[in-house]
Amino acid sequence: MEKEENLKTKYDESNKEEDSESINDKSKDEKETQEKETEKTSEETILELEDKLARTYAEMENQRRRFEKEKEEAYEYGGFYFAKEALSLIDNLERSKQTLENDEVLKNSEALKKILEHMNIINKDLISIFSKNNIKPIESLNKKLDPNLHQAMMEIEDNNKEPGTIVQEIQKGFTIKDRLLRPSLVGVSKRTDDKSKKDPKNEENSDKNK
Repeated sequence: MEKEENLKTKYDESNKEEDSESINDKSKDEKETQEKETEKTSEETILELEDKLARTYAEMENQRRRFEKEKEEAYEYGGFYFAKEALSLIDNLERSKQTLENDEVLKNSEALKKILEHMNIINKDLISIFSKNNIKPIESLNKKLDPNLHQAMMEIEDNNKEPGTIVQEIQKGFTIKDRLLRPSLVGVSKRTDDKSKKDPKNEENSDKNK
């Protein structure tokens, strides 16, 4: 009996040891799994942070470039609206000249000649000041109409010019660097319509007369 009991006790103890070992193995496996999961989570977190950092840096770089561009444009074209308003000085000067030239009392007088000379000097000075600030007049007369620079206000019959050629400048246009400050207002040439050739009634009448 004692032997049997001893054997049983030894068996139970060995089973307990096996159970404890299996429990330990399971706990080790669980710990390893948890550690791996923790490692994965850490790696993912680092990757997310790196991605956010890269995006933030890209946004900051884009903002910096936009700021630089705006600063450049402000420096180069800061006087755009002032220059546009200042062009009215040249317009008013030109209108005053035309009014004086059409005045019957002043026509061909010495006083008018002197006044026009002074007005021309002022006009040249204004153009010179504008030119120094990269504001330049647009060449229009005898040029082909360019929609980017000219605005056609009327058509003028002229068989000596190619259709679409500028034959009259109503208001001078200007550019500032590579931008249009205001377009030139112009009159362009067109062919004279020969009604006798195009009107069939005229052709019939001419045939009858024959």
